[in-house]
Amino acid sequence: MSEVSSNSSIKTDPSTFLSGIIGSKVSVKLNNGVSYVGNLQSIDGFMNIVMDTTAEFIGGAASGTKYGDVFIRGNNVLYISKV
Repeated sequence: MSEVSSNSSIKTDPSTFLSGIIGSKVSVKLNNGVSYVGNLQSIDGFMNIVMDTTAEFIGGAASGTKYGDVFIRGNNVLYISKV
């Protein structure tokens, strides 16, 4: 196996990335600008997302709203990033 330096990036396909972050803390930004940060529980091929222990952010600032479980329909998702 070859050694990978810290300066190089490892390319993965989206489905590998998404399956690898299940159970991790993620940020999901919606098309309307609202973001949710929580633990990713599941994601499907339509980008439908289930999260728990979720906090809502509006305009980058915490809105103070917290949710136990959240379902986000995939057509509303702008991007997902691991926190």
